[in-house]
Amino acid sequence: MKLVLDTNIYCDYAEGAPDVVEAMAHYGEFLFIPSIVLGELNYAFMKGRRQQFNARKLRQVINRLKMDIIDVNADVARKYGMIFLSLERKGTKIPINDVWIAACCMEVGGTLLTRDKHFNQVDQIDVMIL
Repeated sequence: MKLVLDTNIYCDYAEGAPDVVEAMAHYGEFLFIPSIVLGELNYAFMKGRRQQFNARKLRQVINRLKMDIIDVNADVARKYGMIFLSLERKGTKIPINDVWIAACCMEVGGTLLTRDKHFNQVDQIDVMIL
């Protein structure tokens, strides 16, 4: 299965949360991380006291687990528009970065691994909520 990691899942994995480690090991034949997630993580690192340590750990995890980074391009932007319009028509709002994360997930045809239940509102992607 192609697993796309949400920000909260990376954070839990980095802390060794057993349910996340197990889910990634069991279901994650291919692992992806959206560039939007990297942006959210870097923002958090910059606010903290261990910026270099956390940034190095992120690079190590990406390399060790052979994660592919999903970049935003014209195709992802088109998918963002589709998802945002679909949510708007349903009268549903989710955080804007999460619309981008969903678009990245849709781009690779993956299943989003997350703790955020609002992703169930996104009809265009498969979601696994822990």
